[in-house]
Amino acid sequence: MAKNPDSAAAHPSWFTPKRLLLVFCVINLLNYVDRGAIASNGVNGSRESCSESGVCTSGSGIQGDFNLNNFQDGILSSAFMVGLLLASPIFASMAKSHNPFRLIGVGLSVWTFATAGCGSSFNFWSITICRMLVGVGEASFISLAAPFIDDNAPVAQKTAWLAMFYMCIPTGVALGYVYGGIVGYYANWRYAFWGEAFLMLPFAILGFVMKPVELKGMGPSISEESINATSLTEDSKGYEQSGKSGTVNLASCKVCKATGALRICSQISRFSKDVKALLLEKVYVVNVLGYVTYNFVLGAYSYWGPKAGYYIYNMNNADMLFGGITIVCGILGTLSGGYILDSINATIPNAFKLLSGATFFGAVFCFSAFCFKSLYAFIAFFSVGELLIFATQAPVNYVCLRSVRPSLRPLSMAISTVSIHIFGDVPSSPLVGVLQDYVNNWRVTSLVLTSVLFLAAGIWFLGVFLKFSDTLAIDDDEDESAETEVLAEPLLDENHA
Repeated sequence: MAKNPDSAAAHPSWFTPKRLLLVFCVINLLNYVDRGAIASNGVNGSRESCSESGVCTSGSGIQGDFNLNNFQDGILSSAFMVGLLLASPIFASMAKSHNPFRLIGVGLSVWTFATAGCGSSFNFWSITICRMLVGVGEASFISLAAPFIDDNAPVAQKTAWLAMFYMCIPTGVALGYVYGGIVGYYANWRYAFWGEAFLMLPFAILGFVMKPVELKGMGPSISEESINATSLTEDSKGYEQSGKSGTVNLASCKVCKATGALRICSQISRFSKDVKALLLEKVYVVNVLGYVTYNFVLGAYSYWGPKAGYYIYNMNNADMLFGGITIVCGILGTLSGGYILDSINATIPNAFKLLSGATFFGAVFCFSAFCFKSLYAFIAFFSVGELLIFATQAPVNYVCLRSVRPSLRPLSMAISTVSIHIFGDVPSSPLVGVLQDYVNNWRVTSLVLTSVLFLAAGIWFLGVFLKFSDTLAIDDDEDESAETEVLAEPLLDENHA
């Protein structure tokens, strides 16, 4: 593969692989702290309730202040998906021709503004709109972080480094439970969002001032330079043609319009071609289908878990307990999944074996946990179940990265992220809320939800039998340069006579 001769541009002075990993991990952690905080009892709260004897208890948190039912509360947890859905493909496509760190800076600026807006909201719709904008920040970051880490991690530790990054998801959610519970108890739920915005602001600024690192397969092949080359050639042709007819201004105007249309059409065409290529990758599609089913359960766990624990086992400290279990099991499980896959030879079939096995046995332990009436038995079995379930985080993203061409990795991560949210945790939170409103029994609701994990394990097990090729070694330079040549080629043959 041809290397960039400008090593200074490829590796700016601030860059080391570990620094890059640290920056991405902290941003990811803060993103999921927000996800955990809004689900915590301290921030989310509860509606005003009255007993049969007529004694009423005042509401608390967001649900109490805005008088939300469980369905509205579930929608609130999923509103970020609107921004994520709209912005993820845009950011992934723009990364081919724009500085990715500037894109991250733009997205995180929106995230900071939106999170501060959540703390200043005054009704259900105002906070819902702000939650939608929060998804834009995640969209700018999540599709680019994993490919950067995969490019710069040591060869023998790539899955382990991905595990460190994805470890921040359960850790962030768990810290969010604890953080939201403490802030909501000692101050007010609004301060939790303001605190998150303050912590993310330096990273939003960093995105604008940081010199970029080159991403494999994402060189400036389809950039403004190639389009400008076409534009200049077209411009000169237009003037030559118009000089003969005496319509210089009209020809120039047509050239400008044609150039703009060419730019838009080329971007749309490239995006459509990339999406089609992803959908034709059977390994990628099966992996994402399993991930969607898996995330359906985890999304509902993360949002309704503290509340379910509070009502099933009368946990007054449900935020702290669920937060503590998720922190320990999330860190150990996610890191273990990455290191195990590296140790048994990181390949796509081995990743699918680990995904299906860990998910199946994790489902067995979690399902059994909700069957116990003893709190201590629940904690023991649920902890083992979460440990196994979180072992999937690194392998599932490893497959997403290795089942597609290098230039498609940002889009593959964006499509994966959008899919697991729009078909996974976005519908799961309100649907579980509807189920709970109907059965009015958190134990039954939890058992029905947990059984979906068996389906995820079955889907991933199918992936073991699919034909595969690890695409990391595929050199996209020839393909990308050919595409550049097509874009840069004049529409009319140049006459040098």
